Amino acid sequence: MISIRKIGVIGRTYRNLNRYRQILTVFFKYGFGDLVEHLKIEQYIEIGLQMVSKNRRERVERYSRAERVRMALEELGPTYIKLGQILSTRPDLVPADFVKELAKLQDKVPAYPFSEFIRILEDHLGGPTESTFTQVDETPLASASIGQVHRGKSVGGDEVAIKIQRPGIHRTVEVDLEIMLHLATLMERHIEEIALHRPIKIVEEFARLMSRELDYAIEAASMERVSAQFLVNSRVYIPKVYRRLSSERILVTEFVEGIKVSHLDRLASAGLDPAVVCDRGADILLSQIFEHGFFHADPHPGNIFVLPGNVICLIDFGIMGSVDRTTREDFVELVDAVVHRDEQRATRVLLKLTLWEEDPDHRRLGQDVAEFMGQHLYKPLEDIELGRLLHQLLDLVGRHQLRLPPEIFLMLKALTIVEGVARHLNPEFDMIAKAEPFVQNVKLARFSPQRLSSDLADIVSQVFEFANDFPKDLLEITRSIRQKKLTVQLELKGLEKMLATHDQISNRISFSIIIAALIIGSALIVISRTPPIFYGISLIGIIGFLAAAIMGIWLLVAILKKGKL
Repeated sequence: MISIRKIGVIGRTYRNLNRYRQILTVFFKYGFGDLVEHLKIEQYIEIGLQMVSKNRRERVERYSRAERVRMALEELGPTYIKLGQILSTRPDLVPADFVKELAKLQDKVPAYPFSEFIRILEDHLGGPTESTFTQVDETPLASASIGQVHRGKSVGGDEVAIKIQRPGIHRTVEVDLEIMLHLATLMERHIEEIALHRPIKIVEEFARLMSRELDYAIEAASMERVSAQFLVNSRVYIPKVYRRLSSERILVTEFVEGIKVSHLDRLASAGLDPAVVCDRGADILLSQIFEHGFFHADPHPGNIFVLPGNVICLIDFGIMGSVDRTTREDFVELVDAVVHRDEQRATRVLLKLTLWEEDPDHRRLGQDVAEFMGQHLYKPLEDIELGRLLHQLLDLVGRHQLRLPPEIFLMLKALTIVEGVARHLNPEFDMIAKAEPFVQNVKLARFSPQRLSSDLADIVSQVFEFANDFPKDLLEITRSIRQKKLTVQLELKGLEKMLATHDQISNRISFSIIIAALIIGSALIVISRTPPIFYGISLIGIIGFLAAAIMGIWLLVAILKKGKL
């Protein structure tokens, strides 16, 4: 588990300081110098920031803000690339244009030395690799920001894939997360526009997700869970996990020799049918989502192989999605409302599926939902693109300050990816028609005798629990009131700003009264010729007038600048 330590005056290690300097320099390089200045970073870290030339800034500013963020994350390396990839699946945390741009981030980095790979493997095995593996290929199969994969052969003759995390990746991630948290804290404190997106929450959520991704035991469990889903389905194959050889940082699985689903020529030469592969691949994802509620959330072509007999093999279970029964049923109800052109019901269900902090304008939302439906309902089903539909849906909910939960977005994104792969295999493929039987099954399952009896039993159980607990809770409340332990706390939002404004007004009124008193008092002193006298005028009166003038100018400047006294 990764722990993030809050940085006070920056953990004074050279590594942290050097990394902090690099991060801030990249911010300047991609046109975020104003952001760094607003953070008031100089009071936390006493280092010089490397500035970039004016020409360089002008070249960068031609790109959109989302594009510049993506470019900066790419330059900052593995942890930040992973942050961008995770944020691209979280429309509840970042705006829709950023979601689309961050999805372009690629997780490919140079391989680390094979000798280091063997050293880590031998430390894990507690002896030479020859005692467990007769062969480990020197050339990696894949190299990513978190881990590296090599092919090998066990002493039992099994072909295996060995994935080992990069050396020092935990320390690298911890340092980057500490700096991220510190920058997020400053953003939330000093920049109101960014504070609306809750940057501290984003970093904390990222730390939680990174902890999961750095634990290969979770990926192994996901593989076994999906394998159990399709235990009796011969059309799907999930590689075997070698639990005895695996750990949190090492994952050993069966190596499967297959053809990538995107290689149409090789599929044809092997006698495989792209149309059958397309149909089965869609069936697998739809079954995972609508029947099991646990699905592969990153089914891009590199993670889908085809085996002899048009068998589909899935690999890389690092990103998984999960939707509970209630969410699946709500989503199906939304689809049903859209199909039947029921704008009111569609709006109501959309509100059930999304998150918000302030109640949106229901009438305006209903109008936008009706317009959204009108754009898609009058097209032939085969002409509807889920990818375009998804981005328009994100724009719609974003305009109304709504947020799609991550599980819903992951589900829609997985469906969009699979639709793209399927249409590559079969241009005539219709994802919506393919999903219809699964949607109908979810609708019918709500009214099955088993489901109705289960729901009735739950209701009776909850009513009984309420009837049993209510008298005790009421007695406890009465006892607390009698013992004066019960307190009511009211929170009035926006009151602090109003009180600060009132303080400012009262201070200025008081200041004005003091200035007026000084002027009147000084005038009386001058008239009465109170000594000492300077050129026939009372010196005390002159000092009073000067003090009143200075205070008056001070008040005028403060008012013009809208400052606080």
